[in-house]
Amino acid sequence: MNTASAATASAVVFVWLGMVLAISFLEAPLKFRAPGVTIPLGLGIGRLVFRALNAVETVLAVVVIAAVALGGATAGTGWLTAAVAVLLAAQLAVVRPRLNRRSDRVLAGEELPRSRGHLWYVALELAKAAALIALGVALLRS
Repeated sequence: MNTASAATASAVVFVWLGMVLAISFLEAPLKFRAPGVTIPLGLGIGRLVFRALNAVETVLAVVVIAAVALGGATAGTGWLTAAVAVLLAAQLAVVRPRLNRRSDRVLAGEELPRSRGHLWYVALELAKAAALIALGVALLRS
């Protein structure tokens, strides 16, 4: 893979990883522990934050895909890039819409049991973080 493409892609991958770690694994769980934050308030904040995160992730994914495609990446790097993209797409197309419908109901005042959808989102986040680490390392080695 050419040096400029590898450097660009690896920088973007590690910025992306940092955002995922900071928001999904730090901000999201902590906001519900802050004094005065109710479930509806936390859900409202979370929806805004994750909508913004997912928009930025989509842009970062496009940049990484372009850099990898244009840089002559190895098959392994290509597969890792595809894995990250598929994990993000699953979150955006499958899990997030379900979580949004559920949070709409909670915000409308409905009392619902805890959601398993969040567990799916977290599982995909963990897999995506692992794939981003692997992709970043592969890019640094190329």
